[in-house]
Amino acid sequence: MLTIGARFGRVEPRRRARAFLQGMLAGLPRVNCWTIAEHAGEQDPRAMQRLLASAVVDADGLRDDLRGYVTGHLGDPDAVLIVDETGDVKKGTRTVGVQRQYTGTAGRIENAQVAVYLAYAAQRGYAFIDRALYLPRSWTGDQARCQDAGVPGDVTFATKPALALAMITRAVTAGTPARWAAGDEVYGNDPKLRAGIAGHGLGFVLAVAKDHQIPTAAGPRRAIDLAVCLPDGAWQQLSAGDGAKGPRLYDWALAETTDPALPAASQGANWLLIRRPARTAPGAKIEYAFYRAHAPGPVPLHTLVRVAGIRWKVEEGFAGGKELTGLDQHQVRSWTSWTRWTVLAMLAHAFLPVMTATQPAPGPGDVHRDQAGHELIPLTRNEIRRLFTGPLSHPQPAQDQLHWSHWRRRHQATARTCHYQRREALAIT
Repeated sequence: MLTIGARFGRVEPRRRARAFLQGMLAGLPRVNCWTIAEHAGEQDPRAMQRLLASAVVDADGLRDDLRGYVTGHLGDPDAVLIVDETGDVKKGTRTVGVQRQYTGTAGRIENAQVAVYLAYAAQRGYAFIDRALYLPRSWTGDQARCQDAGVPGDVTFATKPALALAMITRAVTAGTPARWAAGDEVYGNDPKLRAGIAGHGLGFVLAVAKDHQIPTAAGPRRAIDLAVCLPDGAWQQLSAGDGAKGPRLYDWALAETTDPALPAASQGANWLLIRRPARTAPGAKIEYAFYRAHAPGPVPLHTLVRVAGIRWKVEEGFAGGKELTGLDQHQVRSWTSWTRWTVLAMLAHAFLPVMTATQPAPGPGDVHRDQAGHELIPLTRNEIRRLFTGPLSHPQPAQDQLHWSHWRRRHQATARTCHYQRREALAIT
């Protein structure tokens, strides 16, 4: 709070933001303005809702403070900037950015809101440092709809790779220590994003589709066609990092290539990185994965494999952010409320890996044990949250619990009535 305190126009929203962050970390069954207000001992959620919707708060400044907080504790010159998107399934059509679109959260086309996130992954830990809401053309082409949702007038349509490049540019311009960028096929197939990353002096390992065209001396060839022609001696078995069951071992191959999308001044070294399972059953189909890889200069294969493997940290970040701080549980409709909710959730989430990374490392031969002599594992994010929020959690008096029960019954009934009234009005028109 000392880091972000100057971003609030008055002392009241600053104190309320502190209670808001504590509520996000409290392990509530459901995280929204109602439950956070109840956890904070307030009589209704209006003040928490006002913090998100109309209080004087510099959300962009909060984002910059978040980035500085993360890099100040986890900063590493060899860090990786990871871009990926996640979707939140929604009902109705009034929530900003919502439409029927594919979302990996559901694994299919759903009525959803999609946002692109930027994660910072270093040796000591990883956390989100930026985000951008994806507005489909159905929104940016409807000025009245955008105005109703509070979308700023200067916001225009931007693809997901364009949003990713804007966030990477902000991070690099701010002096964020990093050497690499990583992303999935949505980003690897975009030549402008690859050129933008190389223009910032970063290397990248970006996934591409199997039919992605790779320039060769014999003309463009599909990535899959190059993979099936490689001899057995071209493959090396390397670990892409540790998983739940130990090292994630795959066979990897590297083919030198060029990337016409990159400017001449940023060509450096370019490869097609190919991955296949280390073991396959006889007669089984081999599943390949492909990556466009670039570096300002030559690097060994194991370095590219490390970057390709660390991209999965963003999936762990989404799972942790949603489970530990309610990143996806926002019940807000407007642009302003969404931007404030997400940056506060990312701040709360970043606190956990920073605390985990800054725990004193055991010395040579040191083993931490409990009073019974059992060996203790290193502190995890979940355990940090439990230790932090446990002393702050106090049972609410029965009178407050009864008050909130009556409050919910009254206002949920009002919300249902308004919903049916709107449906009847639409049916009449």
